[in-house]
Amino acid sequence: MATQVLIVGAGPTGLVLAIALARRGVAVRIIDKNSGPGLASRAMAVHARTLEFYRQLGFAEVVVNQGIKIEAIHLREHGEDIVELQLKEIGAGLSPYPFVLAYPQDDHERLLVAQLRAEGVEVEWNTELESFTQDEWGVRAVLERDGDRHTCSAAYLCGCDGARSRVREALKLEFTGGTYDHLYYVADVQTAGPPNQDLVGHLGANTFALMLPVRSRGMQRLIGIMPEHAPEHVDFEAVRPVLEPLLGIRVEQVNWFSTYRVHHRVASHFRTGRCFLSGDAAHIHSPAGGQGMNTGIGDAVNLAWKLAHVLQGRADLSLLDTYEAERIVFARKLVTTTDRAFQLIVSQGAGGQLLRSWLLPHVFPVLSGFGAARRTLFKTLSQVLIHYPDSPLSAGRAGDVIGGDRLPWVPDNFAAPQSLDWQLHVYGSADPLLAAAAQALRLPVHVYSWSEAAEHAGLLRDAAYLVRPDMHVALALPRQEVDVLQALTARFKLRFGRDS
Repeated sequence: MATQVLIVGAGPTGLVLAIALARRGVAVRIIDKNSGPGLASRAMAVHARTLEFYRQLGFAEVVVNQGIKIEAIHLREHGEDIVELQLKEIGAGLSPYPFVLAYPQDDHERLLVAQLRAEGVEVEWNTELESFTQDEWGVRAVLERDGDRHTCSAAYLCGCDGARSRVREALKLEFTGGTYDHLYYVADVQTAGPPNQDLVGHLGANTFALMLPVRSRGMQRLIGIMPEHAPEHVDFEAVRPVLEPLLGIRVEQVNWFSTYRVHHRVASHFRTGRCFLSGDAAHIHSPAGGQGMNTGIGDAVNLAWKLAHVLQGRADLSLLDTYEAERIVFARKLVTTTDRAFQLIVSQGAGGQLLRSWLLPHVFPVLSGFGAARRTLFKTLSQVLIHYPDSPLSAGRAGDVIGGDRLPWVPDNFAAPQSLDWQLHVYGSADPLLAAAAQALRLPVHVYSWSEAAEHAGLLRDAAYLVRPDMHVALALPRQEVDVLQALTARFKLRFGRDS
């Protein structure tokens, strides 16, 4: 089958995009200029929303079993513990994955490569995008491998090729923002003493260091800021005298060590014609909250079903416009908030000092003891709050759920979305008129018994919810309004049912 989508970049974003397209029967090709998955990878946190997407794709439990659930955060300053925040089951009742998972990006990428291989698609390593052109018929790319050039034609091209994206540069899209003054390091090390199972962080003026466990090797991943005036090209020994007392550890073995610069930028557009940007090619963030990789995976999930629908004649071309409309708003907001948070944490000024010396040790432990505060923290970090209320695909309100929201989780209702397709959910009783309309549209209807859990999740009894293939609610229909459902279907020329 001819290539329908060419993906440039085989990091987590590109790999998830390829898996989600292949699962939907789209002929995909994925290339990467590197020789294999990365080693000196920085992303460690896999949040609940990403695991919910992986559940849809069938491998969430594998990821959970290979990672480590972080049960507590230990914050230190001046080499002393100042506060411990309990994270165990912090999101109970909000997600089937009510925790923060430590799972290093290198292990993560290898798993995704294996999942993609199971779909019959191999990553083409050592293959670089040299150039491309596009017109109304498709994209024609020139690829280079081992000095040889060849062409590839595809209907669409997706740039998942990182902060220095060749795709973004070729499209001449602005990438505005800034670069942090600090030089960062990342290392994989063995520490003396019993293995650490929690997140340990040091906060201070112009100092920042994190330690997280790596299950696959019994190692610790260290991430932090190089000491001031340190040269660009150094080894771990330049960090050791500062780092060990900060985190209260002794490093016995260093597997690898790397330094890097951190930026905060968002591309001016995520789409130009038949070309799309996702992940770090579209937006890059400070490390605050471990949001970057998870956001890229969210981009991939959002884009995959829309590309598949258009390629398979199941939706109008205008559906593709909703990708940028939905994702760029969140990316801009996230870059701003993570930048502010990170700048405050490492600030030398009074605000940073207040945060570190008073708010964190005195206020946070009190707040973390309250269920409401813990739920807010989980919602903020886990990305379950990402929503698209202004999307052309979103309308209505039923209970606390607004069109564009993530489908609230109640036990059993996340099984049906594993079809990776549209569906109607009713919590209570389905009106015969709605059932008949859905049948005519070949739209599956799932009726769940009304329960205390459904009410607690903010759902409305006997309302209907049109659930998108990415588990977001498109329409919240308090009275099961058939005309609203039919209007959205007509607007985007949606055709439900895989074999339609």
